[in-house]
Amino acid sequence: MFGYPRAIYAVFVLFTLVVGVVLAIFAPIWLIAWAILALLAVRGGLDLRSHHNVLRNFPLIGNLRYMMEFVRPELRQYFFESETSGRPFSREQREIIHKRARGEPDTSPFGTIRDFEAAGFSFSQHSMAPKTLSDEHARITIGNSQCSQPYSSSRLNVSAMSFGSLSGNAIGALNRGAKLGNFAQDTGEGAISDYHREHGGDLIWEIASAYFGCRHSDGSFDADEFAEKANTEQVKMIEIKISQGAKPSHGGLLPGSKVTAEIARVRDIEAGQDCQSPATHPEFDTPTGLLEFMQRLRELTHGKPVGFKLCLGRQHEFMGICKAMLATGITPDFITVDGAEGGTGAAPTEFEDFLGTYINEALPFVHNCLTGIGLRDDIVVIASGKVAMGYDMVVKIALGADMCNAARGFMFSVGCIQARRCHTDTCPTGVTTQDPGRTKALEVMSKSLQARNFHDATLKSFMDIAGAIGVSSPEELNPSHVYLRPEHGPAETYEAVHPAVASGDFLNDKIPDVYKRDWQRASAEAF
Repeated sequence: MFGYPRAIYAVFVLFTLVVGVVLAIFAPIWLIAWAILALLAVRGGLDLRSHHNVLRNFPLIGNLRYMMEFVRPELRQYFFESETSGRPFSREQREIIHKRARGEPDTSPFGTIRDFEAAGFSFSQHSMAPKTLSDEHARITIGNSQCSQPYSSSRLNVSAMSFGSLSGNAIGALNRGAKLGNFAQDTGEGAISDYHREHGGDLIWEIASAYFGCRHSDGSFDADEFAEKANTEQVKMIEIKISQGAKPSHGGLLPGSKVTAEIARVRDIEAGQDCQSPATHPEFDTPTGLLEFMQRLRELTHGKPVGFKLCLGRQHEFMGICKAMLATGITPDFITVDGAEGGTGAAPTEFEDFLGTYINEALPFVHNCLTGIGLRDDIVVIASGKVAMGYDMVVKIALGADMCNAARGFMFSVGCIQARRCHTDTCPTGVTTQDPGRTKALEVMSKSLQARNFHDATLKSFMDIAGAIGVSSPEELNPSHVYLRPEHGPAETYEAVHPAVASGDFLNDKIPDVYKRDWQRASAEAF
């Protein structure tokens, strides 16, 4: 039995047929215009056979729903989103980044639009005796006594983003920006491409479970190829990726359709063939194994800084790594803590939404663990997770980091507009696509200047705010400098939320109660 919408469609078809006959007899010239009605009628017929329930019940007019869904993200971003409501980055944040990248003033008029009384609002107290931080505090040396080639790093670098996730032009622009601004670019797990090499910017080579760029045909680690590439002057540090915030403990599958000849050459895989990235490393499966593999890479690079990146998950597993440091005597030069709010080109939605630890909770824990085992001064902690502005750096460093990495902030600086089409190969700005027609819109020379400008302006903002708080160096920042407003009651500092740990407390059995159970469960021989 016809439903009401189907009855309307039937009437429309009948009307189209009648009009077609009349025009064919009396005014054939108008049949060209009539063809539009005919096409709509045919479209409605196809809708009746569609697998979409809406189209089957509402032929022709049901398409309006899908048309509106298609443009919904743009309508929301351009017309309905407030200055501070956008996710993952608000319009206000994006505008500040774009202005800094273009070298324009980032001042705003009339007063803040933020809700100071909102739960979760973070802020700091200024000092009546502000300081001016010297330029030397904009950099930090990475490398402990086990490292013979320490690296003088900017406190803000480009976070891990692979060629393949980003276009070649985007990689090239960021690398040239790194060269101009004297900061480093993390390669991401997709190996070192020609675009990373072209402009000579410093590189942090990320090695993940698939060992792209240093692997045998069976996917196992190729030490000789690694040593050949890692010992070039441009590669400054090596980062072992254990997990990332956007999809922790999740492997990946690069479909063969995306494995171009160029990507295959860079990653040491076969063009056109599916490529699996396992969730765990074939080279180790224990905390001790991780550190032994790390030491092996350190020896292969003749003493360059080596560390690892992880999104904090089960706390006793990280404590197991700490126990392994004590048992083996092997200490990483740095640890990158990736927040669960971090981004990626594509990840399962539920992994993005529900797994991993928020960066502002992970940093105090990592800092306390390293302090508790007496090794905090030997290890540089890098924060990676929604770092976009100077105050973001202040918060991260106050909570336990020494420096920061930013990914999406640098993407904005070279043209990203948060279209969120990274996984479709249809990025409208040419940042996250391999489509040559789209990538050519990203002009490397001008965008590299914007990446440099964003870095310099963000670092200056960090230094200015730290000075306004009243510290003479970033090392003086601590949890007491950052306030968090709860849902009820007055704001309190992070110092009141997280336990205080003194150097060596874990070794002297002075473990805070909140950590005792996990410390007892932790093992150097099992994650």
